[in-house]
Amino acid sequence: MTIIVLGIFLFLSVSIGGIIAWTLAGLFKDKIGGCSLLCGGFLIGLLTLDIIPSAWGAYSPFGLLLGGLLGFFFFLVLHSMCNHSHTSSLYLLTVALFIHTIPLSVTIGSLLDDPALGLTMTTSTILHHLPEGFALATVALSTGNKWGSLTLCFIGLSICFASFIWIGQQASLSLKIQSILMGVSISLIGCTSIKEFIGQYIRTVPLPAFLTYFGVGYSFSGLFHLLL
Repeated sequence: MTIIVLGIFLFLSVSIGGIIAWTLAGLFKDKIGGCSLLCGGFLIGLLTLDIIPSAWGAYSPFGLLLGGLLGFFFFLVLHSMCNHSHTSSLYLLTVALFIHTIPLSVTIGSLLDDPALGLTMTTSTILHHLPEGFALATVALSTGNKWGSLTLCFIGLSICFASFIWIGQQASLSLKIQSILMGVSISLIGCTSIKEFIGQYIRTVPLPAFLTYFGVGYSFSGLFHLLL
């Protein structure tokens, strides 16, 4: 299984996730804060149901906590540098997912020469990145970004994935570095979710509607977790 083919599979995976998000978000497009809270609920669900439990068992807790702290300050810097436009929210989340992809990509790269793992890696790549495509597409829909910006993010994520697979073939990253990177990505995803998609609607959206939109997003994340 070549690196380019795996990169193409990832692009197809996030695109399928984007199509699913576009279908679901159509139900909320005319609701104030609906898509944003749907996205926020999905991202929080992705963190609490999948990413954090998996990371805590696979990486160094100290590295994760250190990375989380670094990620928080990184978010503050990125947020202050952005012009607070709708596009900045999409790019903030894309940066977080770039970093989140690095440990997985390096691991795949180190195992790529094992022919017995070819089908397993392909299947894992397709399934693992469906939620990421869903999340990015929901952000784009909730902030009014055009599909061109979203496609650019999908392509960038695929290139990042393929690049770090190649790096993983050449040299491996230590567990400490992978732990810190994972902590940074978790922190960035969490901060972006709370600040950009949840916090600004706490006072403007009625509580029943707030809980409904957030709950649907969180539940959909749980569905991904159960099925994938």
